[in-house]
Amino acid sequence: MDKTYQPHSLETKWYQHWEKSGYFKPQPSQSKKAYCIMLPPPNVTGSLHMGHAFQDSIMDALIRYHRMRGFSTLWQGGTDHAGIATQMVVERQLQAQGVSKHDLGREKFIEKIWEWKEQSGNTITQQMRRLGASIDWSRECFTMDDERSEAVKEVFVRLFDEGLIYKGKRLVNWDPKLHTAVSDLEVISEEEDGFLWHIRYPIAGQSTHIVVATTRPETLLGDVAVAVHPDDPRYQHLIGQKLQLPLCDRLIDVIADSSVLPDFGTGCVKITPAHDFNDHEMGKRHGLAMINIFNDSAVINQNAPHQYQGLERFAARKKIVEDLERLNLIEKIEPYKLKIPRGDRSGEIVEPYLTDQWFVKVAPIVEQAIQVVKTGKIKFVPDNWKNTYFEWMNNIQDWCISRQLWWGHRIPAWYDEEGKLYVGRTEEEVKLKYNISLNTKLRQDNDVLDTWFSSALWPFSTLGWPQETKELETFYPTNVLVTGFDIIFFWVARMVMMGLKFTDKIPFNTVFVHGLIQDSHGQKMSKSKGNIIDPIDLIDGVDLETLLKKRTAGLMQPQMKTQIEKNTKKEFPEGIPSFGTDALRLTFCAIATTGRHIRFDLNRVSGYRNFCNKLWNAARYVLMNVEEHPLGKTEADRTYSIYDQWIQSSWQQTKRMVAQHFEEYRFDLLVQCLYDFTWNQYCDWYLEFTKPVLMQSDNESLKMGARYTLISILDELLRVFHPIIPFITEEIWQRTHVILNQMPTTESKESIMTQAYPEYNKHLHNAQAERTVEWLKAFIINIRTIRSEMNLSPSQTIPVVTTGGSSFDIENVNNYQTVLKSLAKLSELSQLPPTEEAPVAASSLIGDMTLHIPLKGLIDKTKEIERLTKEMGKLQKDIDLFSKKLSNPSYVDNAPKEIIEKDKERLTSAETNLAKLTENFNKISAL
Repeated sequence: MDKTYQPHSLETKWYQHWEKSGYFKPQPSQSKKAYCIMLPPPNVTGSLHMGHAFQDSIMDALIRYHRMRGFSTLWQGGTDHAGIATQMVVERQLQAQGVSKHDLGREKFIEKIWEWKEQSGNTITQQMRRLGASIDWSRECFTMDDERSEAVKEVFVRLFDEGLIYKGKRLVNWDPKLHTAVSDLEVISEEEDGFLWHIRYPIAGQSTHIVVATTRPETLLGDVAVAVHPDDPRYQHLIGQKLQLPLCDRLIDVIADSSVLPDFGTGCVKITPAHDFNDHEMGKRHGLAMINIFNDSAVINQNAPHQYQGLERFAARKKIVEDLERLNLIEKIEPYKLKIPRGDRSGEIVEPYLTDQWFVKVAPIVEQAIQVVKTGKIKFVPDNWKNTYFEWMNNIQDWCISRQLWWGHRIPAWYDEEGKLYVGRTEEEVKLKYNISLNTKLRQDNDVLDTWFSSALWPFSTLGWPQETKELETFYPTNVLVTGFDIIFFWVARMVMMGLKFTDKIPFNTVFVHGLIQDSHGQKMSKSKGNIIDPIDLIDGVDLETLLKKRTAGLMQPQMKTQIEKNTKKEFPEGIPSFGTDALRLTFCAIATTGRHIRFDLNRVSGYRNFCNKLWNAARYVLMNVEEHPLGKTEADRTYSIYDQWIQSSWQQTKRMVAQHFEEYRFDLLVQCLYDFTWNQYCDWYLEFTKPVLMQSDNESLKMGARYTLISILDELLRVFHPIIPFITEEIWQRTHVILNQMPTTESKESIMTQAYPEYNKHLHNAQAERTVEWLKAFIINIRTIRSEMNLSPSQTIPVVTTGGSSFDIENVNNYQTVLKSLAKLSELSQLPPTEEAPVAASSLIGDMTLHIPLKGLIDKTKEIERLTKEMGKLQKDIDLFSKKLSNPSYVDNAPKEIIEKDKERLTSAETNLAKLTENFNKISAL
């Protein structure tokens, strides 16, 4: 093995070997259980971001774990066509060439998208390979490939024929820039500064008026009523009367509706059913007209007074307000903060817009989807997320599935010249199905389906449905869906409904819901904040100049760009160092808590890079002491020391906890217990315990026991760790496997990923060995602590005298003199008779035994007293300072809580340390 751990060369080598060898493909057999995970298909336009890398690391850990446990495993991968996002990318490319999609026409434009997809659409899948994802790439799917397209048509036609898909005029989120309906998921509502206009609506036939407050005065042109609460005494006398709609030659009614909030604004609400979701529902309740005043670009149409027609919505707003002021119909205008909905792709303010769309009627299929979660057939982890699922399912609305795009699954519906609608898988099928003459000319619907429609079929369409395939029989239902909480509504729920509807089975047994990655300050990662971290940069490293360019690319505001550059230079003054894939994956698993949000701190990655280095160095120590040395051919050749028995026993407990944590999806606890065993038990203690045996003992059987334990524990540790850190474990395991099996080569022809996953062995649990070694560790730690407190050099050998002690304590001192002297650096270890008085010493208690380090002759009394006096003076100053601050009521009442807590911690620490130094000072003074 190389002296230093260099991850990059071994990562490339091993991934290519795994993929080429076909290890990622399921190995079905009648004796194997099946295990399947569906990759949430990332956008074909995308590149790997932190959220992808986080959940991909978790999924790969689960897949590798079950593969090693003997399951026939399938991690089904693929990408989503991402309707709006992909169309926008290609449109921008064409615009740069001075060409629009309309110049090309629909067919040519779609050809351009397919060309782009083939050339650039596999970026994210290549990056997933860098992450070590063991997906069966030979089965990679795309939501618009031929097989998925057939499944989409099949589902659409069946739902339509059952009356569960219909076309109707409904209110939708409309993006006036992209000219399409968008889903709720594609709308981001954030608080912005606006105004509340209080407008006077004259009462017909009277000289009085009522005042209506609105944040959108331009929609006044589409008002059909003003609503008040039926119990509001201010307006009860007006219910049923007519109002003159300002700026329009129309009269509208005052209606009563209990949904009106009397305390909001003036208690009078203008009702515009064609341009507000709440108004739309009220309009349906009261049978009101639906007047659409916008065209699909949010420009005022012919349904409004002539003077406003052709004006863009905000230009119309300005003119309407001016006209209202001129007519003295503005009561007042006040600043107001409101939620503004913007399309996440275009950044444009979306409009509630009345238009013809296709819908899925979900009421008939939602109940069964609720019951499978209620009865535990589908389990959420953590369990509380099922409440989010229920909340949405119990209030579900019909699903708008049509989009006014060119890129996507085109709706399989056709119209004749009279506009009559027909639905079928193909035009030929439509003509046969509806007895239409083959010569009749039909026109296909221009709309495409919402991307989530094809994604809802993903768990079964990727396995060959509607055909009854072997894969569908073997791997469906899948085992676990790994996803963020933000798409429980939009994807998880729809997959459950569609799965039950078309397969009569649930699509997965468990939904593991993870938190969303934030930066180290708890901020959402976003381009505008300039805090995005590219996972590939964490693997490969990136210099500061390149990092700055990536974070500020495309930003138009100089002030924002300057601030991001400043923050980046402060956080990464030299750029981001290279950590390698394993350190990043280990970090992701370690932070996979049950929380809603997960903070990502680069220091954690650095710490886990150090851990990988520690594992590498430990392996080098093991190999140097085991290679070319006999291990013994059978168990009879080996004698196992108390240290061998202890580490084996401790290892069994660790394996049992690992299995439990995998079962419960507690990757954070899993990493914690493996980290603790590897670093604290195996590396820091067991390797040290073996040194006296290997270097000082003449007992060859005992040495073979130590060598075999060293290599066999390391071999199992690598296999247990492999699902989390696959590359380093493969590299080291190739050598441990060869040694354990005494092969005449330096590298195995097998792979660690096909080996059995180590399991708990109760026969190797040894409570007595654990008790004894824990005592030895406590002895050594106590001596090392005294050394530190008394400022004794770690390399200086010292005498230790013991007094008292139980038979267990005394037995351990007598039986393990060699290891205690070696690891505690003792020149002498003796037991003082009960009749003799202990010398002036630094002392510590272990069990019933007292350990004494005689100080006389070990230290320079004058210099040590001088040093202690100086240290005690510093601590006393700190105590005085913090005591004064914390006794000041003004400071305590006004300082941030976290600062107060930190000051209290510093005070406690200073007092504790002063007490220790004072005790040492008194002992040394007595010499």
